[in-house]
Amino acid sequence: MKEPASNEVECDVVVLGSGAGGLSAALSARLAGLNVHVLEKEGYFGGTTARSGGVLWIPGNPVNARQGVIDSAEKARTYIQDQAGDFFDEARVAAFLKHGPEMVDYFEAKSSVRFVQNAAFPDYHPFAPGAVEGGRSIVAAPIRGTELGAAFSLLRPPLKEITFVGMMFNASAEVQHFFRATTSLSSFFYVIRRLLAHGAEMLRYGRAVRLTNGNALVARLAKSCLESGVKIHVGEAAVALLREGGRVTGVVADTPDGPRRYLARNGVVLACGGFPHDVERKSRLFPHAPNGTEHLSPAPQGNTGDGIRLGHEAGAITVDDIPNAAAWIPVSEVPYRDGTKGRFPHLIDRYKPGIIAVLKNGHRFVNEADSYHDVGQAMIRECTAMGQPVEAWLICDAKALRKYGMGFVKPFPVPHLHHLRSGYLLRGRTLRELARHTGIDADGLADTVARFNHAAAGGEDPDFGRGRSAYNRFLGDADHEPNPCLAPLEMGPFFAIRIVVGDLGTFAGLKTDEHARVLAEDGQPIPGLNAVGNDMASIMGGNYPGGGITLGPAMTFGYIAGQTLAGKSLL
Repeated sequence: MKEPASNEVECDVVVLGSGAGGLSAALSARLAGLNVHVLEKEGYFGGTTARSGGVLWIPGNPVNARQGVIDSAEKARTYIQDQAGDFFDEARVAAFLKHGPEMVDYFEAKSSVRFVQNAAFPDYHPFAPGAVEGGRSIVAAPIRGTELGAAFSLLRPPLKEITFVGMMFNASAEVQHFFRATTSLSSFFYVIRRLLAHGAEMLRYGRAVRLTNGNALVARLAKSCLESGVKIHVGEAAVALLREGGRVTGVVADTPDGPRRYLARNGVVLACGGFPHDVERKSRLFPHAPNGTEHLSPAPQGNTGDGIRLGHEAGAITVDDIPNAAAWIPVSEVPYRDGTKGRFPHLIDRYKPGIIAVLKNGHRFVNEADSYHDVGQAMIRECTAMGQPVEAWLICDAKALRKYGMGFVKPFPVPHLHHLRSGYLLRGRTLRELARHTGIDADGLADTVARFNHAAAGGEDPDFGRGRSAYNRFLGDADHEPNPCLAPLEMGPFFAIRIVVGDLGTFAGLKTDEHARVLAEDGQPIPGLNAVGNDMASIMGGNYPGGGITLGPAMTFGYIAGQTLAGKSLL
């Protein structure tokens, strides 16, 4: 390359995006000896990962193996093939299953990345061939944000709606202490200690310092990248790829100092987080969002499909015909006093006793304790069949609201009157009064609750089998018998929250090979161009088989991409 101008930067690799996939690619390439720059268009690094639960699905991972978990790549392959169906990609799945455990070992040995076991977390479809009732999911170990030094201020905060006064929770066991704070002395004192420590952090730093979940994962990756010499730039948006003789040779970025060219000797990695806020692409691929706007995503607003667009401009092809273009999740819109609206992903409440979901006709339509993706699919399917907007209502009684909360409404003793005033939470002294406030068919709701209550009193759900699977029970209330997911709705007043479909990331994306190289229309790799994370089409074929099937492959193929760019063949 010629001598760079003042607005040019020479390096080996440019990574676009700073979520788990991008940072893994950057770290892998740097540990292999390459000079790496990461460009993040927004003012924070971390992407959607920083807002996520931070779970990785890695079959055969060494973290759970150290706890005695036995798994096999062949069994996991059987499960993925069952879940992906006609979209099973044998070469990429083989690469994922081989190099996922290797990635975990590599990063733990050579960086500050650390994981903790989550051996009890079941696959989402535990009755399917090859599924297991635990052992494939792991999470990042908690870390103090101050270990990032000055970069801590640039770490994307967690999603406000899933924190409690800004406090993050590490696992369902920790959350249980807050549910039990008014009934268990040990939980009460645990909560008091956590609140006091968190209050001190907020006074000193203005944010939580004890980082967990996706925030911890990003912090550990970023710390490792920065310590190894990776340059992370925030507020720099890639607007074009540089190409020479059919090869991608760098990017043009808009920066606070004007346009800058990054010249990449080895290649560019697209890791821009998919397209949850690309209105045009959503209108084509999301069946419930014909205008591209009828969809509420908790993903950062900057995830507008930049990586996929840049890939197209370089001649890449996409996988758009998978059964589901995204990982669906029920979401409720939270109105705030300043006129803004938050997006609450319903990850935990649906599993709890005394809470059900109904459509406008008042009927249940799904096992509420199935995975968020399965519930989202059911909402789309049933509402579309009825020719109605894709929406439903979570319903609970006073006892359930007091004990578990619902949506953004926290359990007792946290007050909920402001949610009633804002209209987020609706209340009725009776089910029929609640039906009038929500527009739900009153007879349908009354009949549904009567039928549900009769069976739930004995711990049964003959309509949908709620509580039968290990996954259902995992997020239920272990202290509630005989079924941790079921209780009658009996104690008025009754409450409702409207839910619609959102996403936890997109599945459709650029077609790649087992080396994370982006493919052109002729099926050949585009020299110098790689894609990971949600810019890469999911290896799960539009399905969601287990907790962490986005971040597990994202970090695995990030690792593969970095090693491949360094000329190290892994296969």
